[in-house]
Amino acid sequence: MNKSSQAKVEKRAPFYAVSAALFSAGFAPRHRRALAVHSPADGVMMDAPPQNHGSTKGIMTFHPTLEEFKNFNRYIAYMESQGAHKAGLAKIVPPKEWKPRGSYESIDDLVIPAPIQQVVTGQSGLFTQYNIQKKAMTLREFRKMANSDKFCCPNYNDFEDLERKYWKNVTFNPPLYGADVNGSLYDPKVKEWNICNLGSILDTVESESGITIEGVNTPYLYFGMWKTTFAWHTEDMDLYSINYLHFGEPKSWYCIPPEHGKRLERLAKGFFPGSAQNCEAFLRHKMTLISPSILKKYGIPFEKITQEAGQFMVTFPYSYHAGFNHGFNCAESTNFATERWIEYGKQSILSKPTLASPLPPPPLPPSLLPL
Repeated sequence: MNKSSQAKVEKRAPFYAVSAALFSAGFAPRHRRALAVHSPADGVMMDAPPQNHGSTKGIMTFHPTLEEFKNFNRYIAYMESQGAHKAGLAKIVPPKEWKPRGSYESIDDLVIPAPIQQVVTGQSGLFTQYNIQKKAMTLREFRKMANSDKFCCPNYNDFEDLERKYWKNVTFNPPLYGADVNGSLYDPKVKEWNICNLGSILDTVESESGITIEGVNTPYLYFGMWKTTFAWHTEDMDLYSINYLHFGEPKSWYCIPPEHGKRLERLAKGFFPGSAQNCEAFLRHKMTLISPSILKKYGIPFEKITQEAGQFMVTFPYSYHAGFNHGFNCAESTNFATERWIEYGKQSILSKPTLASPLPPPPLPPSLLPL
């Protein structure tokens, strides 16, 4: 092999590694798109841009300039060079000049095809969440419901007060969540941090192998209301994820630093032995809620932060996270990968059921079955 050919192979090594990981997990091409081949990793190893950031109990907050914001992969690499991945979660406040779209006034007729009613059972900080699919509704109808007296956020003094009200009332008055809606609210002309095309290794896999995994390398929209919840989980194959809050009320997050993920798994298996017996990776069903008071009691390190409209959150490989919405809002999310993820992906395949053949979640209890 001549030097030129060898250099091409080395440059494309991340693509080959990720492709192999996805195929090993049981993913096969769904369709092939004619896209130009590019190298998303270009610039990742360049000197990191200078930047100041703040922190909230270990979760770092970054404020990139517009110039720094132009190269997604480079900025993620910079964040990790500052240790952002150690907490498992980071916040990014985009530059004021940047907007994902001009206006949100024209989306009222957008259809939420399968909203879910989130029914939570349990007590004393340990809960199981069941999702009951409801009929399709428009965003206009969803917003009206979310802002109604029955479902709107209660009055509160500060986050701690709202957090107490969430955990105290989590089993009452099940809310509706417009989750996993295929699509994006980004203007296609927006290039920076466009969740439709972040330019990560996963995008290259899609363009070259035709592997499309909904919500993993394509965007999902999430329409929330007060008390809608995402239960404890890591991402599919322990990938990174990015979440942008387009508009509306805040979203609160909890996360476990990746180095302590196994401790959460052991704790959850102890509290939910039946679920663990049915499926070793039952936390991936996104049905398990464990309150911060329980985590504190059993010495599980965790962090928490609140995301405001117009802000990004990034979760890092093997970071367990959970959270809830404060009221009507809209977020957009997808997964992405970097070269650092590849080893996590290999371990995910070796130690967990594949995504191609997951064990199904448990059925609804008889008391929750529709009449």
